[in-house]
Parts: sequence; structure tokens; C-alpha cells
Amino acid sequence: MIKSAITSILAWEAKMALRRHKPKIIGITGSAGKSSTKEAVFSVLASKYPSRKSEKSYNSELGLALAILGLKTVWRNPFGWIQNLVLGFRAVFDRNFAKILILEMGVDKPKDLDRLLKIVRPEMGIVTAIGEIPAHVEFFSGSDEVASEKSKLIKNLPASGFAVLNCDDAVVWDMKQDTRAKVFGFGFGEGADIRATHEKISFDGTTFKMQYTGSSVPIKLENVFGKQHIYAALAAAAAGIIHGMNLIEISQSLNAYKPPPGRMRLIKGIKNSFILDDSYNASPLAAHAALDALKELEAERKIVVFGDMLELGKFTILAHKAIGEKVAKFADYFLTVGPRSKFAAEEAISRGMGKNRVISFPTSREAGNYLKNLIKEKDLILVKGSQAMRMERVVEENMANPESAEYLLARQDKYWKNKE
Repeated sequence: MIKSAITSILAWEAKMALRRHKPKIIGITGSAGKSSTKEAVFSVLASKYPSRKSEKSYNSELGLALAILGLKTVWRNPFGWIQNLVLGFRAVFDRNFAKILILEMGVDKPKDLDRLLKIVRPEMGIVTAIGEIPAHVEFFSGSDEVASEKSKLIKNLPASGFAVLNCDDAVVWDMKQDTRAKVFGFGFGEGADIRATHEKISFDGTTFKMQYTGSSVPIKLENVFGKQHIYAALAAAAAGIIHGMNLIEISQSLNAYKPPPGRMRLIKGIKNSFILDDSYNASPLAAHAALDALKELEAERKIVVFGDMLELGKFTILAHKAIGEKVAKFADYFLTVGPRSKFAAEEAISRGMGKNRVISFPTSREAGNYLKNLIKEKDLILVKGSQAMRMERVVEENMANPESAEYLLARQDKYWKNKE
């Protein structure tokens, strides 16, 4: 009841601020890659324009209002929320209000996007990816209904706006039929307006060539790993082009791009090992992208530590088995966390991975402790799982410099540290 009242007041303040300041608004949705895309878009546009982005993954009704007003969650602190209401009112009259807002718009259940669109109407909509089995599909009849809900962002764009769509994702690219806005496609395929070619992933990061209207520039994303970040950079480049930036400006601004904690960050591990920390959250699409990056990198041994993917409903078994099948093709060890991931473990064994190399644990703490003894020099360990699985604990237990956890890992604030 109290949360609902606070959300309503902050949403009203957010609408008043938007009405008064009239910033350009970019909305980002999809089943994977929203936060990384938001960070990339911010890196590009903030190099030239006063911009504000959603903090962390503020993409719910409350989170969206906080992002618009430039506020942070105070969790269960009642005095903090009273202060936020006051600060929100001040933001309505802030002369330094951002000229561009870059906002994540999340969907967990039907009509979520309707509630967000009552607060904000973006001029530009970016859809990252949906995939065959989307995240948060549990409360929908299937992937088509998830796509339909997310497509509302594109359907509600003005004719003068822009729909920036991943043209390598058939479900996303089909959304171009449902908008009055100008369509701008990004991806690796020849039909993309802005396209990536010659991609390569190494321990230095990810490199590729970015092509647009016959011109191309080399892009190097230092300490950034995986094809999913190329998609984020392409979407950001599209936003930059739409806002009048050239490829050179965009390539230079992408030097500032760093994925948020828990999104494929390379961290030094104990015993001179390396950890690919992708522990923030997990969906089938993101999990396969992380495994693809792990497969491409060279290492003495490759270890996958994988926690349950949640909110997949009837797709749970199928999605986890697909992970196990993929891991069995190249990983040396497979540690799973949670009851759902046992389906992945069983599938890996059925695909020829030795039983002594597949170990299941009920909690991330137990997996982290076991990993300590398993790790050898020059190992490369991928850690991934849904938020509730708390896979960052595996990373913290095995990182070379745990004193840096506060800055490098996901969920390090007091609320999460005190939550079991």
C-alpha cells in the first residue's frame, strides 16, 4: 500500500518534470541486453549532449520514475523515501535537467509496458533482442505474447520518431510493420542500416568494423567481451547517427563504454586464473551469448558455473537442457547451482561429459567453495545465473582481489549483502 502510494507520487512528479523540461526520450526494451545497450547509448550521446540514464536496472514503474527524476532507490528506508519525494518535486523545477533521457523499460508480466507508457512516451525506441525463449516468459502464454507486449514501445512511437531494431532477431525485426516511426536496423546481416563485420573476441576485448552508408570505422571495446556487446554498440551508434553524430565521433565515444557489474566483466581470479563475471542475471539468449564468448577465448581449461534461469515457465526444462548440450561441447568442468540447472547437468552428461566433471550444488556459496579447490593456473571460469541465485558470491569467493568486490561485482549494496 505504502509502496503503491510512493510509486504514484513519484510517477506524477516524473510526468510533471517531463512536461516542464521536454527532454528527448529514448526507451530501451528487450529480453536481453537492455542495461548494456543503455550504457553504450549513454557513452555515445553523453559525449556531446547533457544526458541521463537509468541507474542500475531501474526499469519498473517505480524504477522508471526514479530514473527520470535522477533519484536512487533507498530500499526499505522510510525517511529516505520521504526525502526522495521532496527531491523529486525539486527536479520538476531543476534548470539543469538533462536534455536526453535514456531509459530502460522492463516487462515481467502482461500490461507492464502500458503502465510505463502512461509515465513516458519515447521519441526513440530501441529493441535489443527477444529470442526463441524470452526472459520473464513465465507469466505470458508464450514468446509471441512477450514480443507483443514489448512491441508496444514501437507501436506508440510518433511518426517523427525512430524505431531502432535488431534486424538479426526475426521477432524484433517484424516490429517494423507496427510503427509509424522511421525504422533503423542494426546487426550483422546485410539488411542492417548500421552493420558489424570482422568481429573478434580476445583477452584484450572485442573488436569489429562498423559500417554505415559505405563508410566504415574500426571499433575496439577494451575489456568488453562478447557479441552481445557489439549489438549494444551498434544500437548506440544508431542513436548517435540519429542525433547528428558521425562515425568518428561515435567510435571515439565508445572508448568510454563499460558494461555494468555482472555483465561479462573479466576479473582476475585466484591462482592466476580469470573469471568472466556474467552473474547479474540470466536468460536463455544471454546465456548462449556468454557461452559463445567463453568458447572463443583461449584458456588452459574452461569451467562453467551456472545457476538456474528463473521465470521461464513451461520452457524451463527445454532451456536448461539446451545449456547443458552446449556446455558439453567444449567445457572442461560444469558446476550447476539450483534445482532447475540439474536438467542442464543431466543433459551435459548425456551428451558425453564425464560424470566426474559435472557437479551440482544447492547454493552458490557451496559452488564457490568447491570451485576454490578446483581452480588451477590459467583457468577461465564463466559464472552466470539469474539474480535470485546470487552467483556473484561465486565470483567474490574466487576473485584475486575480494577487497574490490564493492566496485566490480553486482549486488554489493547493504540491502543485497544482508539478504540471503
